[in-house]
Amino acid sequence: MNITTHISESGLSHYLAEAKGFPMLAPELEQLLSRAWRDSHDESALRQLVGSHLRLVVKIARGYSGYGLPVEDLIAEGNVGLMQAAEKFDPDRGFRFATYAMWWIRAAIQEYILRSWSLVKMGTTAAQKKLFFNLRKLKARMQELESGDLSPETVATIATELDVPQTDVIEMNRRLGASDSSLNVTIGADGDTEWMELLGDDRPSQETLLADADELSLRRRLLTKALEGLTDRERKIVLERRLREEPMTLEALSHQFNVSRERVRQIEVRAMEKLRKAVLNAARALRAEPQQILAAA
Repeated sequence: MNITTHISESGLSHYLAEAKGFPMLAPELEQLLSRAWRDSHDESALRQLVGSHLRLVVKIARGYSGYGLPVEDLIAEGNVGLMQAAEKFDPDRGFRFATYAMWWIRAAIQEYILRSWSLVKMGTTAAQKKLFFNLRKLKARMQELESGDLSPETVATIATELDVPQTDVIEMNRRLGASDSSLNVTIGADGDTEWMELLGDDRPSQETLLADADELSLRRRLLTKALEGLTDRERKIVLERRLREEPMTLEALSHQFNVSRERVRQIEVRAMEKLRKAVLNAARALRAEPQQILAAA
């Protein structure tokens, strides 16, 4: 069954008329349809089950109309949640489909609002999402609908009621009160300068990148040369213990070389000391900074 996931403004009336065309389901019929879809993937049963709850999507979507987004888009997103609910609903658990589906519908609409409200991500944690969707309601209850910062008393009350830090309340209120601005907006009397041109570039300069690359290459050359001065067993232990993303354990290496764990540790310590001396001597020969080179070992 294809439920509409995009509704044009002109098609909203047709959608509402279609939603009203589906009858409300008695509990017994709802159970029958739910089992037919779950057990046999009966498309006709799914259409009746979902279709009878399209009006629920409309009702929930209209409750979020205060966020400035088209109600037809909210309904379309709610339909996505409705279909997800139908896929996961278990009629044997004893509750009505509407009770289960409303949570999926709300979640889908809320996620859409968070994605669409701002170019900057508004809420990533459950507490931040709760704050986003309840701040306006609490402000209205406290008659704090004016723009600007909230009073300290209001901030404290909201933070306590929603169990979030006061700093989160202040930040969210400011972000909800500000709109996104394009970096291409012109400023100045002549209007020939964009905001983007005034932003500083925090990235390393080309000279810094080249210097870092040269230093890294030097470290690798010195380390490779120093490793050549180790025995095969020492080199193997150093590679496995110090130069792998997931180092081997002393136990595993002790089995591999047929020696005790303590012996492996002693070989590792001795090999690292030999590496440090070799790298230090090579660094001095190249008049490099020894402490920087040693970091490679």
